[in-house]
Amino acid sequence: MVVKDLQPFTIVEDEGFRAFVNKLDPSYVLPSRKVLKIMVSEKYNKAKEKTMEDLQKAEFVSLTADLWSSINMDGYLGVTCHYITPEAKMATVVLGVRRFYQTHTAQHLMEAKALLMAEWGITSKVQCMVTDNASNMILSAQLLHLRHVPCFAHTLNLIVKKALDQTPVINEIRQKARKIVGLFRSSCKAKDKLVEMQGLMGRPTLKLIQEVDTRWNSTFDMLQRLYDQREPVAAALSNLNNDTAPLTSIDYDIIQQSLSVLQPFKFATTEMSEEKRVSASKLIPLYRMLQHKLAQKKGNATQESTIQLGSHLQEGLHSRCGSYEGFRALALATLLDPRFKNVAFGNAGKAQEAEKHITLECASLMRSNTNPEPEMSTSDPSSSSSSPSPSTSTPVETQDSLWDLFDTRIHQTQMIHNATADATVEVKKYINDAYLPRTHNPLTYWKERAVIFPHLYVLAKKVSLYASNKCPL
Repeated sequence: MVVKDLQPFTIVEDEGFRAFVNKLDPSYVLPSRKVLKIMVSEKYNKAKEKTMEDLQKAEFVSLTADLWSSINMDGYLGVTCHYITPEAKMATVVLGVRRFYQTHTAQHLMEAKALLMAEWGITSKVQCMVTDNASNMILSAQLLHLRHVPCFAHTLNLIVKKALDQTPVINEIRQKARKIVGLFRSSCKAKDKLVEMQGLMGRPTLKLIQEVDTRWNSTFDMLQRLYDQREPVAAALSNLNNDTAPLTSIDYDIIQQSLSVLQPFKFATTEMSEEKRVSASKLIPLYRMLQHKLAQKKGNATQESTIQLGSHLQEGLHSRCGSYEGFRALALATLLDPRFKNVAFGNAGKAQEAEKHITLECASLMRSNTNPEPEMSTSDPSSSSSSPSPSTSTPVETQDSLWDLFDTRIHQTQMIHNATADATVEVKKYINDAYLPRTHNPLTYWKERAVIFPHLYVLAKKVSLYASNKCPL
């Protein structure tokens, strides 16, 4: 109960709780706060031991990391590990949320992350690290020699925030909206008047939402709630003796159109934040769909400021996400997602390039799994029955043959040729296989086809781990 409900250790000292437990079982003796701490620590150690066993079974893992400050300005580093279970299910475990006392340099971040990786025994298994776009976070991944993947939700946040800041008219409306929301959230009289107006107009009693500077979706929620409650808000303001300027009908028209333009970003942010399966393979198709929807919504806008907002969003989306198809990690993850494959790409050349890389990696995996057959000695008596006739026989070569280097190269070339041919067949067969419905789990697909595509299955488990959101909690 203490762990699941995040109860404080002092609960065992609360008079009401003690009376409640006594009522349930008068003979039960509650542990002290000190003993309870020990019990929770023991439970944590058992859970950690079990998780470490699971991590040892995992072939590959990926990490997400975030750094933030508490309300008391204490630094914290959170690191989460993602891996695929033997049952082909995505699993996640928080490796640690710890006070970060050092300065937030890339070197200190690298050292802290390296310690966590070593503590959990996953140093050699980490395939990539997802963080925000902060330079110290990116550099810390590079110092660890890990592939860095940018957090998609964070990227969308930067795109929308910048676009909103670049649109003066919408910025002015936001400031007016913040003041209105601030009034109804700080004044009891204003709050009561709003509730009264909502009741008179048959509207649900809903509080207004204040935006948070660091989260663009809070701006969306603030404007959406204001637009939905515009009549009771206007009526309440007219009955209050204050100088807070109400929003005009033109303001609300701009809000409505702006919400329509921003809605695809809201959907994308929500979908990625709620994703419980593979996520990195969604980045390229989501980028393409955002482009399409944004152009569509912008084309329907009539207010100049909303059209301007749409243009800034298009510029930001292209600037920050336009190179996704050329990012090998994301391209391979997309191609090996049976829901998307090469159809998700806007650039056919990039799709072919990803297919080529998949084929090369598949061939490399085949060669590494091939045990070369021992060459039959020409002097072996047991081979005499199949020896060529004297007229066509080749000279018996000594152990120190003049042709050693040539024969070795021929053998290696033949292995490479065979592996490449086999890999090409496996990749083409997968590409031509039926697409998985978009709402289905791609890990289940790969588990069911592990025998049909054995080498691609290994690669799919590897690239499927590329997460795309950095939030560790």
